[in-house]
Amino acid sequence: MEPIKDPKLPLPEVHSWTDVTDVFFLYITDKKDRDNIQKAYDFAKLKHEGQFRKSGLPYIHHLIEVAYILASLNAGPSTIIAGLLHDVVEDTDCTVNDIQKEWGKDVAMIVDSVTKIQRLKLSKKGDDSSFVYEDHRKIFLGMAKDIRVIIIKLADRLHNLRTLYYLKPERQLAIAKETMAVYAPIAGRLGMGKIKAEMEDLSLKYIEPDVYYHILELVEQKSPNLQKALTEVSKRIADILYKNNIKFEMKFRVKSIYSIYKKMKEKDNDFDKIYDLMALRIITPTELNCYEILGLIHATYRPVTGRFKDYIAMPKSNMYQSLHTTIFSGDGNALEVQIRTPEMDQIADSGVAAHWAYKEGTNYNPEKEQREIENKLHWLRDFVGISYQTGDNAKEYMETLTKEIFETSVYVFTPKGNVVELPSGATPLDFAYKIHTKVGDSAVGALVNDKLVAMNTPLKTGDICEIRTSKTATGPTESWLNIATTNSARNHIRKVLARKNQLLTRDENIEKGRGSLNDAFKERGFAEHEVETHVNKPQVLKHFEVSDFNELLLLVYSRNVTPSSILDYLKLDRRDHIGKMLSKGRKVEDAKNPVLVPGAGTVAVTLGNCCTPIPGDEIVGYITKGKGITVHRVTCPNIAKVIDRAVEVFWNPNSQTKLYPLDLSVKCLDRDNLLVDIMNALSQAKVTLSKIKATYHPTTRTSVIDVTILIGDLTQLSGVQNIIGQIDSVYKIERVFH
Repeated sequence: MEPIKDPKLPLPEVHSWTDVTDVFFLYITDKKDRDNIQKAYDFAKLKHEGQFRKSGLPYIHHLIEVAYILASLNAGPSTIIAGLLHDVVEDTDCTVNDIQKEWGKDVAMIVDSVTKIQRLKLSKKGDDSSFVYEDHRKIFLGMAKDIRVIIIKLADRLHNLRTLYYLKPERQLAIAKETMAVYAPIAGRLGMGKIKAEMEDLSLKYIEPDVYYHILELVEQKSPNLQKALTEVSKRIADILYKNNIKFEMKFRVKSIYSIYKKMKEKDNDFDKIYDLMALRIITPTELNCYEILGLIHATYRPVTGRFKDYIAMPKSNMYQSLHTTIFSGDGNALEVQIRTPEMDQIADSGVAAHWAYKEGTNYNPEKEQREIENKLHWLRDFVGISYQTGDNAKEYMETLTKEIFETSVYVFTPKGNVVELPSGATPLDFAYKIHTKVGDSAVGALVNDKLVAMNTPLKTGDICEIRTSKTATGPTESWLNIATTNSARNHIRKVLARKNQLLTRDENIEKGRGSLNDAFKERGFAEHEVETHVNKPQVLKHFEVSDFNELLLLVYSRNVTPSSILDYLKLDRRDHIGKMLSKGRKVEDAKNPVLVPGAGTVAVTLGNCCTPIPGDEIVGYITKGKGITVHRVTCPNIAKVIDRAVEVFWNPNSQTKLYPLDLSVKCLDRDNLLVDIMNALSQAKVTLSKIKATYHPTTRTSVIDVTILIGDLTQLSGVQNIIGQIDSVYKIERVFH
C-alpha cells in the first residue's frame, strides 16, 4: 500500500538553541565544556548557512533537534558536539582534521564514524537486494565501534522520522523500512524504549497507514473505559500504600501502536485479547518496596494466571528491570501493573543512555566506557563476531543478527548465575557455543536444572544449564547440524567439519601422490624403493617450496607439481630405449595425433573420457578391441583393471592439437555468488568453459562445482588451480576420475 501524507499529522515541535542549552546546563557546569558546545553550534550554523531542509526550515534546525534529543539523554559534551557536527564533513568543505584541530581526537573519531555510516545511501534496488543487506551490515558494524555513534545516529534518525511528512512517498517508505530493519531494533536492544516506540509508530504510519489509523481508532474507542478502570484501581492501590507507609509515584503508560499491531498478529487480530493497552506504573524507592507492593496488590486483586513476570530478579538483556502483573479490576477489565524503582524507570525509558549518562567530574574515559558497555551488553561485540562467522554474506549476517540478537526470547542461566540469551528453540549445544566455541567443540553432555538431558532438548527461560566437556572429545559430527539451531553454532560446526574432512583425506591423498610419483619413476626404469632416496632431499624440497616429503606428495596428488617436473629437476633418465622405440613407430613429425604409440604403425588413438589426460600427464595406452588405443593417465583406476593390455605411449611434441578437455571438481563452503566467482576466475585465466554444474549439499552447507574446461597442458592447469584456489570458500580442487 502506498504511504500517504496525512493532513491530520501533527507537525513536530521546533526547539530553539536556548532550549538545548537549558537542558544541558542542568548537568554540564564546566565553563570550558559549555563554551566548546557553543563553539560547535556557531561553527555548524556558519558551515550550513544557506542550506535548507525539505520542510523549508534552515538546516541548523535539524542539528538543534539532534542536540536536544542528546541533551535530554544526558549525553556528554563530546557527544553533543559530535551531534552538532555530524553532517559538516558530508555536506560542507569541513574535514575531519579540521574538527580534530578544534575539538580533539575524540570528537573527530565520532564524527568520522557517523560520516562513514551516512555515506551508505539507501539502495535503489528491491527490498531483497544484496545491496540493501550489505548497507545494513555496514551500518551495524560502524555503530558497534562506539556507543556514542549509535546514540547520535538514533537521534538523527528519530528527528528525520518526525519530519518524514515533507518527503516524497517512495522516500518515506524507504526510510521507514530501513528504520524498522536497523534503527528500531538496535534502540530496543539498548533499552531505549521511548525512542524505539516512537520510531516504530512513525515507521508503521508510512509503511501501513490504514493499519496504523485503524488501531489508533480502536484504542481511542476503548480508552475511556480503560482510563476509568485505571483511575479507580490506582486510587484504591494508593490508599493501600499510604496505609502501609510505602512511598510511591504513579504513572499511566499507553501501549504503542506498533506494539499493539505486533500483539494483534500474535492473537489472530483479536484486539480484545490484548490486556496491556494501558498500564499502571508504580515507582517506589527500593526493590524491597517493589515486592511489598506486589504482595499487597495480589492480596487485593485477583491476578491473571500466567501474566506475572519478574524482570528484577531476571533482567532483560537490555538491562530492563520491573515487576509485571496483570489483574482483574472490579468491572471485569484486565489491567497491567508495572512496579519498579526510579533508576529502573529511567533505564526502561533511556536504556544504555541512562546507565552511562554523563557524570561531570568523574574522569570520563570513552575507551573504558566502551569496554564497560561491551561487558554489560556482550551482544554488542556480536555485531563484529557474527560478521566474522558469516563472511561476506550480508543477507546471512542480517538474518543471524535478527534471530540471535534482536529476537532473543529465551534467557538461560549458567551454574554461576550469569544469563545467556538465546533464540526460541535453542538447545544445550547452542548454549555451549554461545559460551565459547571451545566449550561447544568439547561438549559431551548437558545438565539442565541438575538433570541429564539430550543435547537437542529445547531450553526454556529460567533453565540452569551446565555443559559437560572432555579433553578427549572428538568434536562436531554432521549430526550436530541437526541439533544446533543458531546460525552462529551451525556455521562454526560446518567449518570444523570442513577442516576435519581435509585432515581425513590428507593421508589418502599422500598415498595417491606417492603412487603417481612411483609410476613416473618406474616408467623411467627406477625401482620403487629408489624414489624417496632421490626425491626426499633438502635441496629438492627447497626447490619445490615444501617443508617435507609428504607436502611434496600432496602437491603431486593435486597436480600443482607434476612427477615429470621432479624428474626433469633431478635430470634422471634411464629410458635410452625410448628414442629407438619411437623411430620404429610413428614419425615424430606426425602432427595429426596428440599421442604417439611406438611400434604400432597406423592405429586410431583416443583420449580417455574417464580421466581426461592432458600434455604433461604421465600416460599409458590401453588396447581396445576394434577401437584402437585409448590413452589414460597412469593413475586412472580403470587402467589398473586391465594392466595386461597396456602399451607404452608418449605425448607428440609436434601435435597440432592445442586444447584438450579436462574435468575438475571444485569443493566449496556454500555462499551467494559462488558460481559467478568461479566463472570469473576461469575467464581471468583465459580458459574456455565447456560445461559447468553445481550440486548443493544442505546437510553440510557445501557445494561441489563440476567444470569441463579446454586447456593446453599441465602447466596451464596449475595456473588455473591457483586462481580458483584463491576464491573465498573454496577448500579443495580435484581432477575427476569417472
